[in-house]
Amino acid sequence: MDLLLHSAWRASAPYRVRIGLNLKGLAYDYAPVDLVAGQQQGEAYGAVNAQHLVPALEADGHVLTQSLSILEWLEETHPEPPLLPRVPFDRQVVRAMCGIVACDIHPVNNLRILKALAKLDVGQPAIDDWVRRWIGDGFAALEPMIAKHGDGFAYGAAPTMADCLLVPQVYNARRFKVDLSPFPALAGAADHAAEHPAIAAAHPNNQPDAQV
Repeated sequence: MDLLLHSAWRASAPYRVRIGLNLKGLAYDYAPVDLVAGQQQGEAYGAVNAQHLVPALEADGHVLTQSLSILEWLEETHPEPPLLPRVPFDRQVVRAMCGIVACDIHPVNNLRILKALAKLDVGQPAIDDWVRRWIGDGFAALEPMIAKHGDGFAYGAAPTMADCLLVPQVYNARRFKVDLSPFPALAGAADHAAEHPAIAAAHPNNQPDAQV
């Protein structure tokens, strides 16, 4: 299967998909999208993803969008190694962890929201406080879940879809200098997961469009 990932080095959503692809052992080509320059708003990328967001994954003539949906597709089409537990109640917990990041933290903190706040003359210190507030609220919900269910990783002793979302979100949290001391289980799981070779390869600094 030929795979082409439209990605941006530091953006959370494509970072999640890179982790998922790497954990599944799938090779893919990389097409960088410069979000800061607004390349995602151009006609060329709009022809790939009409929502003008990253990621988009081209797979044998199909274009897949939305990171969670792509991760679910990867699980359905390449079930080994699994990113979801076998027991339905356990899968629900992992999906709930993913939902906290993808639905409660990330949407109010992504680049287009931060740019909109800046256009409203919100100063950078207030924007940074905004980001830290929503990350902190989400992490407060995740911490007891990971403390209960984690065993090295966010859920259990092997990487799951939860780690695909947690690692990028902790990366962003550190960018914005979020105090992680109230979340020892969460930070420990993220740091442990980040050492996994497949997850380390997905790190923003290891991408061809990295600006470090």
